[in-house]
Amino acid sequence: MRKKHIWTIIAAVSTVLLILLLLYLHRRSISVRQEIPVQGAVIRQDADPDKQRPIADVAITLTDGVKTIETRSEASGYFKLVWQKNVLSENPLTLSFRYPNYEPLNLTVQTGRLKTPPELYVAAMIPIPLKSVAASGLRETVVSNVRVRYTLNSRENTNVGSAVKVFQVVNKANVPCNHQARCSPDGLWKASSASASMDAGPDNTFGNVRATCIAGPCPFTRIDSSGFVHGGRNIHVSALNWSDTATFLIEAEVFRNSIISNVRESYPVIFDRTLNFTLPPTEEGVSLEAEIDGSPIVFPLSPDLNLSWATCTVRTDTDKEKTTVYRCELKPGYRF
Repeated sequence: MRKKHIWTIIAAVSTVLLILLLLYLHRRSISVRQEIPVQGAVIRQDADPDKQRPIADVAITLTDGVKTIETRSEASGYFKLVWQKNVLSENPLTLSFRYPNYEPLNLTVQTGRLKTPPELYVAAMIPIPLKSVAASGLRETVVSNVRVRYTLNSRENTNVGSAVKVFQVVNKANVPCNHQARCSPDGLWKASSASASMDAGPDNTFGNVRATCIAGPCPFTRIDSSGFVHGGRNIHVSALNWSDTATFLIEAEVFRNSIISNVRESYPVIFDRTLNFTLPPTEEGVSLEAEIDGSPIVFPLSPDLNLSWATCTVRTDTDKEKTTVYRCELKPGYRF
């Protein structure tokens, strides 16, 4: 009886320990989570790669049926979501895409064995065919001869004149230095120094600055160029002389820094019902010049990119030049 009682106690303790272990593992599985990055691009499905344009502002959701996170695609079509996953869970996630005039799209995201690097998801959405305007008996407005017009501002230096100045360094030759304040480079002869400065004036700079000895025992002189070698609005020239009096000449060209505006034109690339064009980051005053049913009209592109005949988006590429990318899609009732 005593032995049976001992085994009963051992079984009870083991059961309690097992329950505690299971509770510990359950709590750990809840607390330990893993981040799953889900990223990709949303494009228009088309057999022609030139027509697979990015789709912006698509409503995107990621869900496991209980929890849901949301985002929207950028102008380039890019999207990214970060899912907090329980490490013990391998349930797949549903990635959904919704956008007007496109068929709904659902993709499955596997959460079991994660790929390294994480998979990129390309969501190719199928456009819903628009009702033909021609079939309804209405005439389509023709948009033709589209041109992009913009202004580029740049800074230019214009040569507006020159400047000249003369100065002397007074000294007497063959006077021993005797460790005075200024001596010849070899330390033997007494020397003197003098300097001259010039101011180019507001919005002006000096360039191509030259300084030279033009009179006197020039072989026994030295010019310090540190005050003018890089030009600038103010320049400073100093000279050392360890012989008789010498004369120095400073010459420089004066440049005015001004902003020059140049009007440029380019032609967009048109695929099907979409036109595309890029502009440099310094562009200003962008407008589209087009013929609407044969009549030339100028359409300034305001910050809201509002056009009567097209819906436009803009994005800035993350390249070194920060290129601005424009894309305009015709509204119903218009054709190129």
